[in-house]
Amino acid sequence: MPYHPMSDHDDEALLAAYAAGDPEAARALTGRLLPRVFTHAVRMLGDRAEAEDVAQEALLKLWRVAPDWRQGDAKVTTWLYRVTANLCIDRMRRRRTGPALDAIPEPVDPAPSAAQTLQTRARADALQDALLQLPDRQRQAVILRHIDGLTNPQIAQIMDIGPRAVESLTARGKRALEAALIGRRAELGYEGDD
Repeated sequence: MPYHPMSDHDDEALLAAYAAGDPEAARALTGRLLPRVFTHAVRMLGDRAEAEDVAQEALLKLWRVAPDWRQGDAKVTTWLYRVTANLCIDRMRRRRTGPALDAIPEPVDPAPSAAQTLQTRARADALQDALLQLPDRQRQAVILRHIDGLTNPQIAQIMDIGPRAVESLTARGKRALEAALIGRRAELGYEGDD
């Protein structure tokens, strides 16, 4: 990605510059935020096409609020994660009457060899299947904490709950994931791991 002087600005400065009419600020902010939002949506939904739609919709919402953005109220990333999560949850609720969970395609992780690619895929599929079995709020908390790497206070702000509730959701989610995956250790190539 080529260097652009706008990339040195923080998210709020770029959003303010966009609101003032600078299209380069929008490009810089999109380049910074879109990959995160898309990855989060893929993990929440398990569907890359739907995740693309959600990521685009979330960024459109950001551009619409840009002129009214009050600096210091919330971090741009926190606001965007919350919007993305809400859009994902809305889609998950709508599709509960839709296709079966195993009909949803999984993202493919590239790996050096075919065997490693297959094993990586099986592990990713198993994790995604297990994630999709969690209740929505547990899934969201586990993804934000353990996949997106956010802190409990950040997650609490995104989910509009307290940090202890985040701890509880992530702990229950991790236990449920472990229970769902424990019987598949050998199948996933973890037979010798402790």
